[in-house]
Parts: sequence; structure tokens; C-alpha cells
Amino acid sequence: MKAIQADVPGGPDVMRVVDAPSPTPGTGQVLVDVAASGVNFIDTYQRSGVYDVARPFRPGLEGAGVVTAVGEHVDWAAPGDRLAWAGTAGSYAEQVVLSRHDAYRVPASVSLDTAAALMLQGLTAHFLSASAFPLGPEHTALVHAGAGGVGLLLTQLAAARGARVITTVSRGDKEELSRAAGASEVIRYEDFADMSEDLPRAVRGLTDGAGVDVVYDGVGAATFDGSLASLAMRGTLVVFGGASGQVPAFDLQRLNHGGSLSVTRPSMVHYLRTDEERSWRAGDLFTAVAAGELDVRIGASYPLSDAPSAHRALESRGTTGKVLLHP
Repeated sequence: MKAIQADVPGGPDVMRVVDAPSPTPGTGQVLVDVAASGVNFIDTYQRSGVYDVARPFRPGLEGAGVVTAVGEHVDWAAPGDRLAWAGTAGSYAEQVVLSRHDAYRVPASVSLDTAAALMLQGLTAHFLSASAFPLGPEHTALVHAGAGGVGLLLTQLAAARGARVITTVSRGDKEELSRAAGASEVIRYEDFADMSEDLPRAVRGLTDGAGVDVVYDGVGAATFDGSLASLAMRGTLVVFGGASGQVPAFDLQRLNHGGSLSVTRPSMVHYLRTDEERSWRAGDLFTAVAAGELDVRIGASYPLSDAPSAHRALESRGTTGKVLLHP
């Protein structure tokens, strides 16, 4: 099979296509022909060396495809089944081996491209809005990168739970996408001179000076100070990524002075610990997609061999929605 590999850390061009033996499913595992692989910021962190991984490294955690073979003692899948996954390493490839804990059955009403685009970002948006800070009609939320893959899904899920959603975007076309997803107000920050001062000023101007109950921040270092200053008293900052760099250490007394604030740094794996939890989250997402209540935007698709271009597009902030690779 063909797969993408990075022998050393570095920029997108360290990735190359390699010929590799087709994997063999072990006990309790299945072999899947990949129809589409999702591209995520964590892939760029691992490729570049921000996150330490063993080398040579095969990127990708997410995708969807069709089962072609099963190992011993597999009673949960059969050849021909359509599955998606969100945490299987080496998914930039023509084939992957899945275990039950990371296999989600794709309904016939959902395309494999949509399933691949939905998994990691959709499961993230679900645990953020339903668990990390459970939203309700009484809440106002600020969602950064509102036109990104997580941002569009999170905005829709938050609005469906009755919350008022304010988003941040960088330009006009992204504002239109964010509003279409359910944002009540959109803050365009292209003219901000200082995010740490201009963002909270804009947020408080939209909330009668109170601030928001929760900020969902996947940007990290560049927005952390502004996010913290945008919170209402006893508000919560949910930092779930570091697209601009990781948040440095800070003085906990800032939380006290800001109004008994809270900060949490959740990870999706800790919100997918049981079969019941995984079934709940994926079931909610697939049901909403099938019912036309959740729109999954695929912003760009690339052939597997052009993985470097996919990473460049993602890192340049030039994409909206999901980026996919097709073998």
C-alpha cells in the first residue's frame, strides 16, 4: 500500500509517499480500505516536532473506509462494513487496522467523506459543548476560529443547545460561514492591534459589559490573554488546542483577580473512555447529519500524495471547514 511518512521533524515537505506492506489485522482487529483521511492540526504538531513522536512517523489519526478483512474473535464488524475512526495512528494511508475502541459504524445515510470529516472535529465539538462546559439556553459562549472545522460544528451544536454564540473570524467570507452556522455575533479581528485588549473590549461591547460564560479556545498562545479577559465572573476558559502555539505558564492569581475564573485543558481521549460514551457522542453526530441538522463543511480535498499541500493550506489559515486526503 501507499502511505505518507516523515523521517525527520520539519515543514510539510518532510512528508513523502512510501510503499509499505499491507497491514494484517490481529486478534480483535479489522483491516479497512481508506476512502478518506482527515487532516488536523495535531498532525502538523506531530510532523513539525512540536509534539514528540517516534520516527519515522506516519501522520494521520482520522478517516473512514470499508472493512476488507477481520482478525480472530471479531464479532463487531464484517467485510463490507463502513467504519470511521478518530484516533488510529498512520491514517494517511491506503489501508489501516482498527480496534473496536476506535471504530464507529457509519450509517448508510452518511457518506464516507462526511464521516471522515466529522469524526475528530465532531467528537471534539460534542464533548466541548456537552461535557467540558455543558451549554444551555442561559449561556453565552465565545468560539474562536468560528469558520474552522471545529468552530463550524461547535457553533451548530452550541446553538442547538440554546446558547448564544459569539465567534471570531479573520475576514468577511468566514463571517458569512460562521453566521450561517448559527453565530449570533461575529468578531472580525483583522484590524485588532492588540488581541489581549481589543478582543475583550469587543466581547464586552456585545454582552452589556458582562463578558461570556465560556470561551472555547483552540488557538492557544495568541488568544489566551484576550480569552481570559473576555470571561464573565466565574466564567470558564476551555483551551482545547494551540494552533498559534502552546499557552505558557501563568500566575493562577489571575483567575482570582478576574472574578473566580476557571481554566480547563481537556483532551478528547478522556471523553471517549467507554463504549457507552463513544456510542452516545457518535450517535448524536450521525443522527444530526442524517436529519439535516448538522452541516459538515468539506473545505478542501487533496490526493494522498499531496499531503504537504494539505498541511500548508491548514497552517496558513486559508481553509474553512475540513481538509481531506483521498488515496
